[in-house]
Amino acid sequence: MQTIFIMVKCELGKAYDVAAAAVDNVENVSEVYSVSGQHDLMMKCVLPDDLDIGHFVTQDIQKLDGVRDTFTLI
Repeated sequence: MQTIFIMVKCELGKAYDVAAAAVDNVENVSEVYSVSGQHDLMMKCVLPDDLDIGHFVTQDIQKLDGVRDTFTLI
């Protein structure tokens, strides 16, 4: 298993919607925190070793409605 953190910038007024969608619809998202500053959310994700991080971020996180930008910490 590999743990990554994804900092998410959301469309204005969409942070809570993005957080709810991530928790409800993305299996590997284990925790979501509201943060202040350059990003709106921090997501903790636990991925199987065989899951490609780039594909996970671009296909599962960046496609959530309301996501503007992401920054991934490995």
